[in-house]
Parts: sequence; structure tokens; C-alpha cells
Amino acid sequence: MAGRAGGHQLLHAHPLVERLATAPWPAGAPRTVLTGGDRLHGLGTGELPFRLVNNYGPTECTVVATSGAVTPDDRGSLPDIGRPIPGVDAYVLDAELRPVPVGVAGELYLGGIALARGYLNRPDLTADRFVPHPFATNTPGARLYRTGDLVRWRADGTLDYLGRNDHQLKVRGFRIEPGEIENALRAHPGVRDAVVGLEGEALAAYLVPADPTTPPDRAELHEELTSRLPGYMRPQDYRLLPALPLTVNGKVDRAALPGQGTPLAVRSTPGGGQLTPLEQQIAEVWAEALGHRDFGTQDNFFDLGGHSLLLAGVRERLARELARDLGVLTLFEHPTIAALARHLAAADAPVPATRQQAPAIREAAAAPAVARLRRGTARLKALRAQHTRKD
Repeated sequence: MAGRAGGHQLLHAHPLVERLATAPWPAGAPRTVLTGGDRLHGLGTGELPFRLVNNYGPTECTVVATSGAVTPDDRGSLPDIGRPIPGVDAYVLDAELRPVPVGVAGELYLGGIALARGYLNRPDLTADRFVPHPFATNTPGARLYRTGDLVRWRADGTLDYLGRNDHQLKVRGFRIEPGEIENALRAHPGVRDAVVGLEGEALAAYLVPADPTTPPDRAELHEELTSRLPGYMRPQDYRLLPALPLTVNGKVDRAALPGQGTPLAVRSTPGGGQLTPLEQQIAEVWAEALGHRDFGTQDNFFDLGGHSLLLAGVRERLARELARDLGVLTLFEHPTIAALARHLAAADAPVPATRQQAPAIREAAAAPAVARLRRGTARLKALRAQHTRKD
């Protein structure tokens, strides 16, 4: 839809503005483009031939609720959805309708003079989506609209759009907001766009590389996510796609993603070559647990998509096949095939009496690792309890 405002040409592009960013832009074409209806994805880092304004708003709030210009700094990442426009009140709340801090994900609630009265002849749906305003106690009948959209405040007062809360995933008892993982993946320079979903029961990341000839390094992606997200939010599977599948309305078709794409192989670290029989046994158990064989003897189990629950299964099977006691702590301390094989082989070798450690000395040496494991276990239990309360 095109129009004029004070001699300034406008175009409302909904929602495939990314295609306009790379299309020829003739002289006399609109100089300002308004977009909305879906999140913006990759706009590239080049200069746009027009001024781009990103709008957000549900019909229940009379279309536009927040708005903001897309700056050059936003083009290489996921642009924000701007600030609330005049007459619109925006709140980012948790499940108990409490405001969340800056940078923390929550559901967006909208209020103000533009709010609709409800759904025609649908009192049940109206009661579900339009809730009493918890912060307008002096205004009888004031309400907020529960959008179902997950956002977070930036420090500058703009809003990051993270996705729909009906896109939430549940993995190993944890509720996961895929938008948070997607934003972290897009921060990697080798990723142009990303969507997170499930492959079976495993968390999977579907990636569109910035350069199709040079896919991102899986270990670097893992490191990027490790610095920003807890372990249960790190994907176990990474898949490369030339482009994300879209619906006829131009939105990402998440239902079409499972099974799509080429697995992103691990760039194995040095240490390949012929495996010893013990290394081969360990590798077979790893492959079954991880669901792939893209690793070398020097690759870290946790960098390959492993986590503590998978490690427990690895420990059980290795203990059974090797017919020996094997603690989970041992696997934490030796997270590569080569290191674990060396440790097990050394444990089987006879130790000279002069080099035997007293039990107290051995316990003291292991104490720091035990403490780390206990702290990690306590944190995992706390996180699980927190997310279970939200079910």
C-alpha cells in the first residue's frame, strides 16, 4: 500500500520487506517504507535505498502499538520493534503479572486508548485475553490485552521481539523460548538467520549461513551460546538451509523444518587417525548418545551437543560394556575420547607402591571437581524446579 504524507512518499510493505532491500529501487519510488506483521530477519549490512520503519501491533490494539526506525547498526542483527506510540501503554510481565527487569524475556501486555473492547459475541475469549489492569487501581474497568508475544526491554527503552509464547518448547522438563536462542545464534557473524525447533526430543537449530561457501564453525557457535545461555538451551543439532521455508503469507513455516537441512559437521580438532580398541568402544557409545559421528578423539562431549542427562546414559553403557565401576565425575573430568581412554588405561595399569596416594590425598585432589559437580547439580535442580512451577 502506498501513499503520501506532506509530499513524502510512503510504502507499507507487509511483511516481505527483506526482498525490497535487495531489489532495484527506481527513481521516484517511496523514500520511506513501513513494515509490520512479522519479525524482520536478515536485511544485510548494506545501505538501504529507503528509510525503514518497523511497526508492531495486534488488531486488538488498533493495529500499531510500537514503532521505530531501523538504524544501520540493526541491519546485521535482528531489529527491535521500537517504542510504544503515544496513547499506548506497554508492559513486559511474567506469569504472575509482575514487571520483569530490562533484558529479561516476558509476555507483552498492551493498554491505552487504542485498546479494543473485546471480541464480538466471544465473552470467553475476551475474558481470557483482556485482563484487569494490575497497575491502574484508580481507574475502574481498565484492562490490558495479553498479546501472547514474548519480548524484552532494551536499555534504551526499545523492545526486542522474541516470538510467540505458543512457540515455546519443552526439553527435559525445561520451558524454552526459542527466540532467545535464535537471537544468540544471529549474533554470530557466520549466521544470517536462525530458527530453533525440535528434531524428535532434541533441540535443533536451523541456520541460514551468511556465506553459503563458508558455513559457521559448530564449536564457535557452541562457545557463543555458552557465554549467553544456560546449558539446557544449547542445541544438540545444527542444520544448514539455503533459506528458511515460508508460508504463503511470508512467515517462517516452523512446521516444515523438522528433517530439513544438512547437518553442520564438527570441524574435528587434531587427534584423528587409527583409534585404539578402547577409543573405538567409547566412540560407539558417544555416537549412539549424540545421534551422529561428526567428532574426533579430541572433541569435547559437551561441545558436540552433549549434556548431563546424556552423559548419565553414556556412563551406564560404558560401565556395562567395560565391566567396571565408572563414575559420572570421571566423565566430567575427561570429556574427550582421548582423555577418557588414557585415564581408563592408566587406571588399569599397576601403580608402584611408592607412587600410591593415600585415600585422604586422593579425596583432597578430587575435592574441587566434586564441588563443581555438586554446584552444577544444585543449579540444574533449581532451574528445573523453577520451570516446573510454570507448567
